[in-house]
Amino acid sequence: MIIQNFEELTTTDKKKNCLEILEAGLQAANPENIIPKFVTPNEIRINGKTVNLEKYSNIYSVAFGKAGDSMTRALNAIIPIKSGIIVIHKGSKSFIKGKKFQSVNSRHPKPDQTSVKAAKEVMKFVQNKRSDELIIFLVSGGGSSLLAMPDDITLEDKVHVTDVLLKSGAAIQEFNCIRKHLSKIKGGKLVENMRCDGVSLVMSDVEGDDLSSIASGTTYMDDTTYADALEIIDKYKIRWKMPQEVLDLLEKRKDEVVEKSRKAKIENIVIANNDDCLKAMKIKAEKTGYKVNTMKVFG
Repeated sequence: MIIQNFEELTTTDKKKNCLEILEAGLQAANPENIIPKFVTPNEIRINGKTVNLEKYSNIYSVAFGKAGDSMTRALNAIIPIKSGIIVIHKGSKSFIKGKKFQSVNSRHPKPDQTSVKAAKEVMKFVQNKRSDELIIFLVSGGGSSLLAMPDDITLEDKVHVTDVLLKSGAAIQEFNCIRKHLSKIKGGKLVENMRCDGVSLVMSDVEGDDLSSIASGTTYMDDTTYADALEIIDKYKIRWKMPQEVLDLLEKRKDEVVEKSRKAKIENIVIANNDDCLKAMKIKAEKTGYKVNTMKVFG
């Protein structure tokens, strides 16, 4: 049971029904129920392919996002992870005990110095692995701000841009397009020079499950350009709010014909999304006797 105070809240039958429906949705997003569908002690099944785990000398994990801790626990219960990093937001606590996993608390939704420290630790960890080793990335929502490595701008400028975008009404895909082009780690740059093999298991909080937008596509790729970033800034008429250094960087690079990270270097797969939770809640509600109408509201 994920709802810890379930019994004390179920003071009426209707409240009990509502909480049982909510619990069904939460269980559908529980990594302990999801990861075993894709991972066994011997292999990972991803995008119609099979990754043979027995051929690697060591297996590591790198988790970042709001579900980083629970995803790591679920994975480590199935296969023997040699060591790993977990980046979660400030105020949350990692429940994984022992020295095998390094836990870093970072800031969300605006990055700070701990976000920079986390990004450097993750980049160092990834780049130090050998060709006969495997890293399993565990990605979930919130990863964009938890890992920050500004590209030729200051962290203060990056925070200011984030603040402006949060208030602009920009869609998450537009938001992350700009963030990717101000970062040395987003848009697939984290895995760009990686020597070892990798696979990324992703829990999506983005409508449409756009892998290039979830955590700003840190382990995926970037299919947008610097020119696209500038167009978004102009679309929302926020150019005047942007630091001049940010505008100069985007203007300087907007005519680049070929950008890096245009192709995903490692396999990425969405293992759970919002629809999974809605479907589970719908099924539970119907079994309880309710007539269900599912609606999606977009901001």
